[in-house]
Amino acid sequence: MLGTGLGQLASEITDKLEIPYAEIPNFPVSTVEGHAGALIFGKLGGIDIMAMQGRFHYYEGYSMKEVTFPVRVMYELGIKTLFVSNAAGGMNPAFKIGDLMVITDHINFFPEHPLRGKNFPTGPRFPDMHEAYDHELINLATQIAKEKKIRLVYGVYVGTTGPTFETPAEYKMYRTLGGDTVGMSTVPEVIVAHHCGIRTFGISVVTDLGGFDNPVEVSHEEVQEAADKAQPLMTEIMREMIKRTA
Repeated sequence: MLGTGLGQLASEITDKLEIPYAEIPNFPVSTVEGHAGALIFGKLGGIDIMAMQGRFHYYEGYSMKEVTFPVRVMYELGIKTLFVSNAAGGMNPAFKIGDLMVITDHINFFPEHPLRGKNFPTGPRFPDMHEAYDHELINLATQIAKEKKIRLVYGVYVGTTGPTFETPAEYKMYRTLGGDTVGMSTVPEVIVAHHCGIRTFGISVVTDLGGFDNPVEVSHEEVQEAADKAQPLMTEIMREMIKRTA
């Protein structure tokens, strides 16, 4: 599941069948620049995969059921492992723009919960969330990054509604609460994947920094540019992870 400015990983996929979201019954359509809006079937690292080139967001006006519908489709198609990426603002003073942050946990600030309503039989009514991000996959990413001499950082992702970027005070609040990056996606999809028993690995590309003494204004274009530069490293790690987890 490829976030803002991170859809170029799809160019690595071979033997591909590409289906625009608009042609899939009941699928929402991505309206955000940097999200191509296609479901891709093919091979990455010689392994059969399904990729979402662009995702759906709560701020686009979709309900949580619509935002997470693709994960339900993945489950029905037999997907066992989900790799999810996003572009995020960094709040940890040790981070720098372009860093790849492995998500170890998240804080959910969305006002609507994706499991609200009738419980789907894919999981329990009250799912445990102690390991929403699979520890074995995190360890594998760490091993691969060391082999390839790629810098990884680790931390907690804060999921918010958007579409505004955070104010300086909000950055500081999220940091005080234990957040390392903040963004407008990922958390709903991970919750539903976890409810379905799908192993999940998440990575944030740090595309801007906030919450420090000298706040810096940020634009969507700058986020995309920073994500573009980080893509080759993220692609290298994910390709190798997929090969080793198959």
